Amino acid sequence: MRDQLDATLARFEGLEREMVDPEVLSQPQRLAAVAREHGSLAKLARRYRGFIAIERQIADLEALRGDGDPDLRALAEAELPDLQAQRQREWEELAHLCSDDDDAGRGRCIVELRAGPGGDEAALFVRDLFEMYRRHAVEIGWDIEVLDASSTELGGFKELILGVSGTEVFRRLRHESGGHRVQRVPDTETKGRIHTSAATVAVLPEPEDVEVSISPDEYRKDLFCASGPGGQHVNKTASAVRLTHLETGLVVQCQDEKSQHKNLARALRVLKTRLYELRRQQEHDKRASERRSLVGSGDRSQRIRTYNYPQNRLTDHRINESFTLDQVLAGRLGQVLDAIDAHARQQQRAEMERSAVSGAD
Repeated sequence: MRDQLDATLARFEGLEREMVDPEVLSQPQRLAAVAREHGSLAKLARRYRGFIAIERQIADLEALRGDGDPDLRALAEAELPDLQAQRQREWEELAHLCSDDDDAGRGRCIVELRAGPGGDEAALFVRDLFEMYRRHAVEIGWDIEVLDASSTELGGFKELILGVSGTEVFRRLRHESGGHRVQRVPDTETKGRIHTSAATVAVLPEPEDVEVSISPDEYRKDLFCASGPGGQHVNKTASAVRLTHLETGLVVQCQDEKSQHKNLARALRVLKTRLYELRRQQEHDKRASERRSLVGSGDRSQRIRTYNYPQNRLTDHRINESFTLDQVLAGRLGQVLDAIDAHARQQQRAEMERSAVSGAD
């Protein structure tokens, strides 16, 4: 791991030099790519710099322990325990960052919400999930935009595709992927019976333009009139865009904007993200024997959470922990994300300890 950290710091410092290089400064696109990579490495590299500084302090103090001056020896003995404990904490944090997914530090992701079993009630649940994520984004300063939506007559959504950007947005939201189940009495229920319906969430890291390039001859573009829940919402012109990637068969469509060009741009964003995720998953499958997500596979078929309205309780089944539902729906999702992240860290530490033991054997 030390070699990995040294390489990361060296690359980070190389990027720092590039950012003030006149040749790079004269090329806006290259400068933007350098700045993005610099930003993606910053947290780990700066933390490692701090760790190295602590190690130097410890080395200096240990040298003082052999000094003939009793006052200096006493000073070193007094300060060493705190610094050694700090070094251990920093090393554990660095180990967590190093074992993290390569995409964890991304500041942009695509969140896809889809109604599952439950008809109109499932579509309304998708709307409620969207409001939960939107409120959380507002609370912590993320940007969220609707890239595409397929709405229903009652105000729900069969499908909703969101673009979310902000600090460590993928790291925070990645464990939201999976099946979300809701238990409540629908507004249309006259006998007060509790219904169960479901929605699926997929959180995908959004690649930079330089990472995934698609030329027009790699996809088929179809134009059609947008649809909506009522006649006044239906676009009379062919502004909706459907893209079919010829090699993989992936299909993406966007119709939320009245402008064909804007819909095309959004569809390309989603298509690039899905292509990146497909390649990412293929790479992960090659290493099937290695660790998978420590709090679940992220498969949409996996039920990860239940939203129980009568009992005002949200339960995350991966960590067997419950939260106050109305608070989470109001945007205080951070408490859930923190608990899942803590659980993932705990399992990572346990996995590292098992690996260390097996390596020693």
